[in-house]
Amino acid sequence: MPLQQKNYFTTASDVQLFFKTRPKIAHKGNFGHALLITGSYGKMGAAVLAAKACIHSGTGLLTVHAPKTGYEILQTTVPEAMVSVDSDPHFISDNSKLEKYNAIGIGPGIDTQPQTQNVLKVLIQNTPVPLVIDADAINILAENKTWLSFIPAGSIFTPHPKEFERLAGKTKNSVERLQKQREFSAKYTVYVVLKGAHTAISCPNGDVCFNSTGNPGMATGGSGDVLTGIITSLIAQGYTSQQACILGVYLHGLAGDFAAIEQSEESMTASDIISNLSKGFHYLHHNGQQN
Repeated sequence: MPLQQKNYFTTASDVQLFFKTRPKIAHKGNFGHALLITGSYGKMGAAVLAAKACIHSGTGLLTVHAPKTGYEILQTTVPEAMVSVDSDPHFISDNSKLEKYNAIGIGPGIDTQPQTQNVLKVLIQNTPVPLVIDADAINILAENKTWLSFIPAGSIFTPHPKEFERLAGKTKNSVERLQKQREFSAKYTVYVVLKGAHTAISCPNGDVCFNSTGNPGMATGGSGDVLTGIITSLIAQGYTSQQACILGVYLHGLAGDFAAIEQSEESMTASDIISNLSKGFHYLHHNGQQN
């Protein structure tokens, strides 16, 4: 049967259909434990951004697995997170114990060293939950395409256009790329968050949701790391993969819109997106009405 060709445009009212509010008697155990596998020598900023975004998006607990070079950095910049220290000083080379985590994100700043590639391979084979796969983790899979068949169903890829091209092949135009995106999601039973001006989220059933928030100021280094942290956090809290994609992308763009108002599109940074996540949540809590 041919793939369905349904397209949707996500607005605040769509997100609010499944946006969760917190009961008064809640505790941190109600909101999950997330694991981020991030960072390498010279790229610990990506780990910090992903971790901060994950914390500020509501996960109950966060563990960051990082090389030794990142220990002091993470303990200082993200004191709310726990740090699992890899045996290698510069790269990810060890596999974490996975049983206690509700969500796992991998990729920001990890580089593509052989030992890191092996960590990703073992993770794919052993993870008990769907993965959020970003950045260098996507690049590793692009070089090892036979591993794609073992990706857990419901996992989420968050590529920019060039990363998607490496993963799925070149296309002549955006129409061909969208069709290839649909086919990739259907073939591997995964979600693809193809980042851009109106980020496109393809689902395993062929549907595509285009995002309505965001602005050109978000075209800056680290913005994608922030998105990875947000989506991983939402999965840890019990959102489905599809809900986490749609809400995460919408919230990411909404925070970026608030940041642009404060900083201007030219001056805003990925950290400004994190700083404005609270305004994004506040907006959704108040039925999309700014106060």
